[in-house]
Amino acid sequence: MSTVENRLAGLTSWDADWSGLRVVVTGISKTGFSVADTLAELGARVVVVAASDDDAARRAADTLKIVGVHQVILGQETSTVLPLVDGGTAELVVTSPGYKPTHPLLAAAADAGIPIWGDVELAWRVRIREGRKTAEWITITGTNGKTTTTTMVEHMLQAAGLRAIAAGNIGTPILDAVRDPEGWDALAVELSTFQLHWTQSLEPVSSVCLNLAEDHVDWHGSFEAYAADKAKVYANTKVACIYNAEQIETEHMVEAAEVLDGCRAVGFTTGMPAISMVGVVEGLIVDRAFIAERKDSAVELAHVGDIGELVPRHLVANAAAAAALVRAYGLTPENVRDGLKAYENGDHRIQPVAQAGGVLWVNDSKATNPHAAAASLSAFNPVIWIAGGLSKGVEYDALVSAHADRLKAVVLIGEDSSALAGALSRHAPDVPVIETGRAHTGKEGMVETPIFGDAVMAQAVAAAAGLAADGDTVLMAPASASMDQFSSYAHRGQAFIDAVRELLERRASANKES
Repeated sequence: MSTVENRLAGLTSWDADWSGLRVVVTGISKTGFSVADTLAELGARVVVVAASDDDAARRAADTLKIVGVHQVILGQETSTVLPLVDGGTAELVVTSPGYKPTHPLLAAAADAGIPIWGDVELAWRVRIREGRKTAEWITITGTNGKTTTTTMVEHMLQAAGLRAIAAGNIGTPILDAVRDPEGWDALAVELSTFQLHWTQSLEPVSSVCLNLAEDHVDWHGSFEAYAADKAKVYANTKVACIYNAEQIETEHMVEAAEVLDGCRAVGFTTGMPAISMVGVVEGLIVDRAFIAERKDSAVELAHVGDIGELVPRHLVANAAAAAALVRAYGLTPENVRDGLKAYENGDHRIQPVAQAGGVLWVNDSKATNPHAAAASLSAFNPVIWIAGGLSKGVEYDALVSAHADRLKAVVLIGEDSSALAGALSRHAPDVPVIETGRAHTGKEGMVETPIFGDAVMAQAVAAAAGLAADGDTVLMAPASASMDQFSSYAHRGQAFIDAVRELLERRASANKES
C-alpha cells in the first residue's frame, strides 16, 4: 500500500489529519459546494473544477475562496482536465453525483490511480467528531419510492423522540447534515446510484433497495452496471438488509452482499407476510420479523389509512419498507404508526390536484421513468395519460403493454417522444394519441414552432380536458425526465397544477356567464 493509500485509509473521522491533503472537487452546485467547503474547513488543499460559468457559479466560487479553497476553475473546456493541486498531483478526487465515471477528468484520475470518492463517502468518513453525537445511518435506494420511504423513516424516527433528519439525495446535502453543530441521533439517507457508485466504507444500521427497473442506463452504461451500484446499499449493513419480497432481484442482492456479523435479511410485501417479513393483513401493516413470537403471530404497526386518503399499492409498499427499516433500528409499533400519521405525501408524487365534473386530475411529475409511471397507472382506470419527455435511453414497450387496457387516450409532451409513441402504436394501436408541444404560426397556421414550459402544459391540459368525461382520471405521469421542456420535474408539476386550475376557473366563469 502506498503512502497516500495509507493516509487515506486512516481518514475515518473529522479529527483525523486532513491538513494539506491535495484534493480535486468536481462540481460547484449544492453538492460540490458542500464538499469543497467541508474539505477546506478540514485543512485540505482544494481545487474545484466545474463546467458551469454563470453568475451563480461565480458567486459560489467567490464564497469558496473566502473560506479557504485554494483554486476554483470554471468553464466547459477546462472542466475536463485533471488539474494540479498546489503544484502537485492530486491525492484524491471527490466528485459530484452528476459526473459519469467516463467523464474525462474522472477517467484521467482513474488511469493515474487516484482514488475517487463521492460526497456520501466523505460524509461517512467525517461523521465521527469529538464532542458531538455520531448518528446511525439508515440507507434507502431503489429505482422509485426513495424520497417517499426516506421521508417516512424520518417521521418515524422523529415520532420516537429522536433528533433525526432526511439527507442525501433528498435535498439536504449529507455533508451539511453531518456538520450540524448539535449532531443527530439518526440520519435517513436517500442514495441515488450515482452516489452509491462512489461509496466503499458505509456501515448502515439498516438498508433497503426498494425495487429495481431500467433507469439511468445512459449514466451507468448498462442495466447490469446500474443494478450492481444499487446493490451496494447493502454492503456492511449491521442489523438488517430489507428487501422487496415481490421482486426477487432485491433478495438476490442481499444474498450476495458482504454484511457484518449478525445482520438479518428481512422482506417487505404488500401481501400476507411470511416469517421475517413486514406486510399487510386486512388493511393493517404488520410485523413478523422483529418480534420473538414471529413463527405464529404478528404485531400490528399501523393501519393503511394512517398513510393518507389516496393510498395506491406502491405507497403501502414504501410504508412497509420504512417500517422494517426503523424496526431494525429499535423503534416501537407506536413510533411507526405516529410517524405515518405525521407523514404527508410530497408535491408532484401521486398528488390530487382537482376533481371537477367527475374527472380527477392527478400530478405525478416525479414519475420520471417507466417503473414510476407504472405504479401511477396501476392506481387509476380509465386514464387519460399525459406523458413524454427526455427518455434517458429507456424503453416503454413493457409499460404500455401492461397498462394499455387502462388508457382512454394519451397526450404526448416532450421535444422528442418518438420512443413512447412507437410503443403506443405497437401495444395500444386503438388508443387515441395527441401530440403537443408545437405552436402553429404563419399564414393559415402552416408553420410549426416548438414551445416550452407552461405553454406546453397548458396545451396538454386543454387536450386532455377535451377528452375527459365523468369517471376518468387525467394523470400526468410522464415516464420521462423533464429537462427538455422544463427546468425540473417540480417545474413540470407546477405547470400542470397551474394549467388545471386556470382551465377549471375559466370553465367556472363561463358557466356563471351563461
